[in-house]
Amino acid sequence: MTTGTPETQARGPGEAWRRRGAILLFVGPFFALFAAVIVAPLAYAVYLSLFSEKSSGLGFGGAETVFVGLGNYLDTLKDRAFTDGFLVILGYCVLYIPLMIGGALALALLLDSGLARARKFFQLALFMPHVVPGVIAGLIWLYLYLPGISPIVDLLGGAGFLGGDKVLGSVVNIALWEWVGYNMIIYFAALQAIPAEVLEAARMDGAGAVRTALSVKVPLIRGAVITTVLFTIIGSLQLFTEPMVLDNVSDGIVSTWTPNMYAYNEAFGNNDYGQAGAASIILALLAAVLSYVVTRWGNRR
Repeated sequence: MTTGTPETQARGPGEAWRRRGAILLFVGPFFALFAAVIVAPLAYAVYLSLFSEKSSGLGFGGAETVFVGLGNYLDTLKDRAFTDGFLVILGYCVLYIPLMIGGALALALLLDSGLARARKFFQLALFMPHVVPGVIAGLIWLYLYLPGISPIVDLLGGAGFLGGDKVLGSVVNIALWEWVGYNMIIYFAALQAIPAEVLEAARMDGAGAVRTALSVKVPLIRGAVITTVLFTIIGSLQLFTEPMVLDNVSDGIVSTWTPNMYAYNEAFGNNDYGQAGAASIILALLAAVLSYVVTRWGNRR
């Protein structure tokens, strides 16, 4: 049984199509950009990873592209240069993530407290390093790390920051300089959204500033913290720019120091695009798995 006037029934299908068209108009550009920037490069990397360049005969007949299936993936996983890069990433995460999350959270809580003065100035000052491109940030800190040039190294009596195992801390320092202010802004915005009556109730119950911050504010912005942890893990897996800038002057960094640098070296150093594609896909799959694990952990908590 139909309801409504004949005019309403006649207008129904046309109205539905207009709504669908409006939805497509708004979401269409996003999906087109997503397909062009994310899906297409991933699909092309998968395609490249299934082929390899092989030379015929004694190598005088030229190279030909042959299908090797999962051969590039097996070769990549057996390559110590690739797997050792994940040990570097592990050490980087152990140092970087607690310092970044803890530092950004402490700064946000401090700016949100009643003790803060000149909030706008400090928000801008702390956020400004994030505006600097990663390559420029690496060059700035390269100057500050070089003995004989850096005023910091001279003040410390010539202590080096680019040799041996010290270089990992130097890379972590650059990343902290770039990202602490960015995450601090995220936490500060989340803190500002906490209802005032909740904080007033904590004060009436006798909670001091520290107790309110740790027992009320931090749990209420847990979603923002989990989100930044997720993005930080993914970003750590993609570590590339900072060590690449320091590569030429540090004896502690090699061309395959991180998995991303390994893929870059295979593609543009060894011209092995199949191996580079396999390394990239393995890295993408690992990032997807870690994203799922962190998300499930955050939801469960």
